[in-house]
Amino acid sequence: MRILIQRVRCAAVRVDGETVGEIGPGLLLFVGLGGEDSASAFPKIIEKVTKLRIFPDDEDRFDRSVEDIGGGILTVSQFTLYGDLRRGRRPSFSAAMPPAQARALYAEWVGALRLAYTAGPVADGQFAAMMDVDLVNDGPVTLWLDTREFNPSE
Repeated sequence: MRILIQRVRCAAVRVDGETVGEIGPGLLLFVGLGGEDSASAFPKIIEKVTKLRIFPDDEDRFDRSVEDIGGGILTVSQFTLYGDLRRGRRPSFSAAMPPAQARALYAEWVGALRLAYTAGPVADGQFAAMMDVDLVNDGPVTLWLDTREFNPSE
């Protein structure tokens, strides 16, 4: 699982001109699922993301989490995070989870996130749709989490 984490002032997702998900201050998560991913890792990943101290305290230090500020989380499925650019000019997505399997696992991800995170709203995009994502990046603060490199004990 690969997650591109962006601290935002606000973010919204539109499909065919209609807003399907939006948040105020919080985190925008672009989530890619790989062929070997499973829901068993979700609790530790959710804990890591929701407790990640990347929001400023009164002294402008990274000392607050999205949970601490009661911020929102907008999660957007993005298989292109598994794009392999090592060969040729067209990315290969062979490491991404097949769409039917990814749809089910992504739905589990959103459900697990909504159950676990109660400090603020959780919104999501629309799986496999062409989405317009609007955001105001705060900072900018953008971080990368690849579960292959993730040590849940930290």
